[in-house]
Amino acid sequence: MATQSNSVKSILYALCANFSIAIAKFFAAIYTGSGSMMAEAVHSAADCTNQGLLLLGLKKAKKPPSIEHPLGHGKEIYFWSFIVAIMLFSVGGLFSIYEGWHKLGSDEPLSNPWVAVGVLVFAIAAEGASLWGCILVINKTRGERSLWQWFKQSRQSELVVVFGEDLAAQLGLVFALGAIGLTMITGNPIYDAIGSIVIGVLLIIVAILVGKEVKDLLIGQGVDPYVDVQMREFMTKQPHVTQVYNMLTMQLGDDVMVAVKAQMTKELSGIEQVQAINTAEAAFKEKFPQVMWLFFEPDCKD
Repeated sequence: MATQSNSVKSILYALCANFSIAIAKFFAAIYTGSGSMMAEAVHSAADCTNQGLLLLGLKKAKKPPSIEHPLGHGKEIYFWSFIVAIMLFSVGGLFSIYEGWHKLGSDEPLSNPWVAVGVLVFAIAAEGASLWGCILVINKTRGERSLWQWFKQSRQSELVVVFGEDLAAQLGLVFALGAIGLTMITGNPIYDAIGSIVIGVLLIIVAILVGKEVKDLLIGQGVDPYVDVQMREFMTKQPHVTQVYNMLTMQLGDDVMVAVKAQMTKELSGIEQVQAINTAEAAFKEKFPQVMWLFFEPDCKD
């Protein structure tokens, strides 16, 4: 599936970037004693684990339907995406706040802060490339919507998570660079501690936003509103379909289930009506290949 292939590429880009960044950050944090750098290092390490979980979720979501799971395992990616949001909140956010709080009372100066600055500049470039790659994948489906609108309406939880992580990481790196810069200028390590706390708060905010979107998918959501409009318009234009009374959709990972209640042309015989429904269903699935299950109910009223 092209959609899942694009998601995997985006996750792999982020994984490669975060792995190299995490190693560099841990080295710089130990070498300089920077609290904000250590917070960033833990954040990048957690992101590597998170991307591994997303890849696991995508793999499990491809399992075929079974007797116990007749609609497949597509929603499994939502579960793992929610786990990632929890880890971003706990491992990333709470640890960063703890590290900053612990350093608030310390008057120990940073050693070799230029090493931290160099690592952060490298990390900003690498994370920026990862974020840009994620946005390029997002642009293939978001149409004219803003990134915020796409974030609120997207049904690709793995892309929502990667985008949130990459954006939080980029902002966190800028905060860390600013905190270390102020510490270097003033000689006061409290700015480094404050930087770590700010990074932690940022990660928690992003984790909450991502968690809410994934929670809605776990509970059950229809297709992207942009796609829903296209589906309704297409079904209405099908031969012998005079009116679409109702259309219910359910997003199941990459797969979609659709239930349609529509009025058919009255002069059709029973066999002709069945043939017309089959033709409409075939055309609908060809137009929207993500539709795995389509239930069509002909009726004369809503």
